Amino acid sequence: MSISIDEVKKVANLARLAVSDDKACEYASSLSNILVLADQLEAIDTTGIIPMANPHDATQRLREDVVTETNHRDEYQKIAPEVEEGLYLVPQVID
Repeated sequence: MSISIDEVKKVANLARLAVSDDKACEYASSLSNILVLADQLEAIDTTGIIPMANPHDATQRLREDVVTETNHRDEYQKIAPEVEEGLYLVPQVID
């Protein structure tokens, strides 16, 4: 499958991109090469091959779930403009 210069110009127009004639020709060629590669990949027989989520047989290392930061809530609420019952009060923005 190949992309024509007119198709490149049409897509560029829809995307509101300015593309010169020589660049449109270059883009059409590059996009056509990408589609040829996609066709080649699609032609490969993958029967019996299990899809992989990850090419590495590895599991993600997880860190322990431990508290690393101390609670500064009281300090932050002392400098907040308005606080009520431990909650920050903010101006209403939606009616």
